[in-house]
Amino acid sequence: QLQASGGGLVQAGGSLRLSCAASGRPFSTYTMGWFRQAPGKEREFVAAIRWGDGATRYADSMKGRFTISRDGASNTGNLQMNSLKPEDTAVYYCATHSGNLITGTMSRALSYEDWGQGTLVTVSS
Repeated sequence: QLQASGGGLVQAGGSLRLSCAASGRPFSTYTMGWFRQAPGKEREFVAAIRWGDGATRYADSMKGRFTISRDGASNTGNLQMNSLKPEDTAVYYCATHSGNLITGTMSRALSYEDWGQGTLVTVSS
């Protein structure tokens, strides 16, 4: 089971740190992804990380602003979001795939089997 947390209201230019905790399983060969969905828009890829080797992938619009990381000891994935913009407002979801995804598939929602409940991020202008 995945539990996402850390969302909230922040002003433009501010930062938030999202976390995704998994219970009941080791993450040694998993891939974790973050996706978001804004009102009236389709779900879009944000970032992903392969647990074993730490390889990451980001959506172009998030590069340089967002950083994904993992904490193996606590089975928690984190998404540090800096320089937030109003257009970053969305519900953010974490998801996992029980294996090491190749880089080309890390951005695809269909690659992930398990999804958390989402956490709302609101960025005010």
